[in-house]
Amino acid sequence: MEKKSGGMEQTMTGKVYLVGAGPGDSKLITLRAVELLQKADVVLYDRLVSKKIISMIPKSAKKIYVGREVGDDTTHQNNTNELMVKFAKSKKNVVRLKGGDPIIFGRGGEEAEYLKENNVKYEIVPGITSGIGSATYAGIPLTHRKHASSVVFVTGHEDPEKKNESVKWKRLAQSVDTIVIMMGLSRIDVICKQLVAGGLDKKTPVAVIQNGTTPQQKMIIGTVSNIAKLVKINKIKPPTNIIIGKVVDLSAVIGWRKNA
Repeated sequence: MEKKSGGMEQTMTGKVYLVGAGPGDSKLITLRAVELLQKADVVLYDRLVSKKIISMIPKSAKKIYVGREVGDDTTHQNNTNELMVKFAKSKKNVVRLKGGDPIIFGRGGEEAEYLKENNVKYEIVPGITSGIGSATYAGIPLTHRKHASSVVFVTGHEDPEKKNESVKWKRLAQSVDTIVIMMGLSRIDVICKQLVAGGLDKKTPVAVIQNGTTPQQKMIIGTVSNIAKLVKINKIKPPTNIIIGKVVDLSAVIGWRKNA
């Protein structure tokens, strides 16, 4: 038996909502996400969720930080999974709040599988992934009729438990127009060298965007051959998105934030 109250389902086992908080700018969160936050019993939130979005959570809700810092081991995910199930089976409505989109490199798929295995009801609420949000705020159209008919989103940091890297960088070099790399800053030099080895022109423009969509957004532009050096010179730090392709040059033409 279920009771509905303001769009939130109250069930005998509770429910988990895997929610995307968007790329950084608090105004980019969806109406559905805000609705769920305001009626949540428990919110498990990540490192990249902004303070303004955290402030939207009512005082009556239990807030638990479950974010992973750069360099932390992967066992934290087990704890997050257990907390979701624990609270849901205590008849609580749980919002699992993630930066960006819960599915795009956000482990939302893995968490949904775990909830399914434990007979916990869930809903997945999409959010704007940082790869799209940061590019848009930088005036870089990831696709463009004249310059890019294809785009790929790639993680630069794969599961450390994998025996072999699944991203074939050399093959990727000539198979797509725009490459968006998430979580790849620490490996940017290696990645660029592999792309060049795969046939990518050394002069291909590259943008590295730090803290995309936020007031602290910072972008540097270079080429595949020098971007790793520029990252060090400019002391760029995570979180970042790396965009490779001709469309990067369009930022100088249609970049809008400086004129907003």
